[in-house]
Amino acid sequence: MRKTIFFLLLAGFIQLNGQTNGSLAGRVYEAETKKEIENATVLIPDLERATYTDENGAFFLKDIIPGIYHITIKRIGYQSTIKTDIVIRPNKITFHNVELKRKVLDLEGISVRDEVLFIDEDSGSNPITYSGEEVRRAPGSGGDISRILMSLPSIAKVNDESNNLIVRGGNPFENTFYIDGIEVPNINHFPHQGSSGGPIGALNVDLIKDVSFYAGGFCVKYGDKLSSVMDISFREGNRRRFESQLELSFIGFGGVIEGPIIKDRSTFLFSLRRSYLDFVVDWFDVGTSVTPRYGNMQTKFTYEINPKNKLIFLGIWADDHNTPDRETALDNQMTHYGNQDLYQGTIGLNWRSVISSKTFSNTVLSYTGMLFDEDWHETSTQNYSIRNRSFEQKWMLRNVTQTQITNNYYIEYGFDSELLRYSYDNFYGETTNISGDIIPEFTLSDTLISYKGGIFLNQNLKVLPQLTFNLGIRTDYFDYNKNTTFSPRLSLTYDWDKKTKIRSSTGLYHQNLQLLLSQSESNKKLRDPKAIHYIIGIDRLLGQDTKLTLELYKKRYYHFPMDNSQPAIFVIDDDMFQFYDDLVDEGKALSRGIEIIAQKKLMHRLYGLISATYFKSQYKGLDGRWRDRGYDNRFAMSIEGGFKPDHYQDFSIRWIYAGGVPYTPYDLELSTKFNRLIYDTERINEKRFPDYHSLNIRYDRRIFFDRSSLTFFISVWNLYDRKNIAEYYWNSVEQKVDVIYQWRILPVFGIEYEF
Repeated sequence: MRKTIFFLLLAGFIQLNGQTNGSLAGRVYEAETKKEIENATVLIPDLERATYTDENGAFFLKDIIPGIYHITIKRIGYQSTIKTDIVIRPNKITFHNVELKRKVLDLEGISVRDEVLFIDEDSGSNPITYSGEEVRRAPGSGGDISRILMSLPSIAKVNDESNNLIVRGGNPFENTFYIDGIEVPNINHFPHQGSSGGPIGALNVDLIKDVSFYAGGFCVKYGDKLSSVMDISFREGNRRRFESQLELSFIGFGGVIEGPIIKDRSTFLFSLRRSYLDFVVDWFDVGTSVTPRYGNMQTKFTYEINPKNKLIFLGIWADDHNTPDRETALDNQMTHYGNQDLYQGTIGLNWRSVISSKTFSNTVLSYTGMLFDEDWHETSTQNYSIRNRSFEQKWMLRNVTQTQITNNYYIEYGFDSELLRYSYDNFYGETTNISGDIIPEFTLSDTLISYKGGIFLNQNLKVLPQLTFNLGIRTDYFDYNKNTTFSPRLSLTYDWDKKTKIRSSTGLYHQNLQLLLSQSESNKKLRDPKAIHYIIGIDRLLGQDTKLTLELYKKRYYHFPMDNSQPAIFVIDDDMFQFYDDLVDEGKALSRGIEIIAQKKLMHRLYGLISATYFKSQYKGLDGRWRDRGYDNRFAMSIEGGFKPDHYQDFSIRWIYAGGVPYTPYDLELSTKFNRLIYDTERINEKRFPDYHSLNIRYDRRIFFDRSSLTFFISVWNLYDRKNIAEYYWNSVEQKVDVIYQWRILPVFGIEYEF
């Protein structure tokens, strides 16, 4: 293995000539109605190559020198658009579809921007977008979509060993993911039950076309989440020929195969990967890591029934296995050992239909299943602690329809309905909580069947050439506790000039509690937690490829579940899966902050993102006191960027610095008595870990052969080996408080061969 890596590194510096040129193909659509745009210009500025779309909106550029380019798409009457990170490979066709927004005629001297590189939504939200290539090459991400977002100021920096998205002071369970319009509850291996995070991403980055992340203020078509939405698009398979890819990286080994089923009408895309992390752990000392095994499979089929109707089938599966014994648990400071087998999958069918020249519709039917089969023993006592036999299933039907009423006014409307079936056969052994109180053993054996549904309407009106008004309303009903919620949302967008945009938004957001939390009949009386978002932001274009964003926000939370027996504990952030017999919905929380981002897209060698934030996140206990939440870094900054001297190489770097998160100091006397960590509940979250900081570097190299290409990278995480603290734990062998560190210095590599 080492000889192979050395050989590839050496070969990477040798320029290989004689490769076959590649091609670029795709279609151009109208963003508002999804109809094809004829006679649009598609230009590659670096090569001074251009072509026009035909009557079906299709374009084709051949004989392009392999490399990474940006393209410009123009059409009279539409907003011109720039797309970056278009990878052209030898003897291959790169497909890239583009949407253009209609251009309102200039009035009173106000004109729209000449060319759009960043997403320019006429709503209060300001999504951060990444192309698949940006995700792939990001230092410190390892191809994990969630980890690339750690550079954003809206994401708290807590623990490298988890990719939990903690958005603007919220909890990881407040986020959701959509892939091609299909909701996927968790996109990670070893998913945290009832939440959205995990240690390792399960999606293959080579299938991703682009990602949009909304840290708040998202519109009413997304429901049942309090904090954020990640909207992911998978690319389509090659429409004209079969192509393959083999890969080997830190995440695992596997491959991708794609091609046409019916030429120019139907395609498939298939990815399969398995891990070999146990070998990596033996080779490198990575601190607290153990040797899990995991695999994933993703597939996408598309079928174009006719120019106005398309079917998309999506399948995502992952399986995870972990069997640490007691010796491994002791060596790695683990509180539990045992056996873990997890399975999750989502399948969905998306029907995209252009109903008329002014209306298009997306209808989705999907199924998600998550199976947890776990047995855990306490490391210190060897007592049988947890049996988790959970099978969570969800069937979903969703429709989003958009109608263009006039050039200045469109509406979005639709519904989503879900059938839920959660089966549990779980056992929780007797233990003590963080206060030292005895929690008796209990068994949860039940099958819960319920449904929920929602309807929504969103109106977007350009009342003036520079002023856009967006009003949305949705209502949701949850059968399990008979709760009905209403969620109005309002936003205004003002184009100050061609380079400056001012945004503001506010709205209500509700989220159902996980069914696992409802462990007794008395908990059915709980209201759904809600959040009110207040956001105001300014976007300023500093250049064609650079944007500066300043944003202020406040989130007020209400109706969080609280436990009368622990009035100072915020249940959501502590441990939702203890036994709670009689909760009340009087918990409150507040998060507010200021964020600044300067982002430069790759057009001419340099790219990067600099961000900073100052925020405060607190909760109010039943005792009336406000306390810092466990995710409250208070301040954070990051610098990420890269340099591409040519089409073949890429040097990149990411440095993150953040304030230490709060923790509760321990009670040494009680900890010694119970031989477990007992906290001083009179001083909850009054202490803080040392500040977090870490440096990641990466080098990428592409080698183009005659009819194939090789891409490899070498990266080092935590380059200067910073000992960032993950948590304190009770060392039961030595009977003392000890420390668990986050990932130490970690070399990461990857190889992809495309043919």
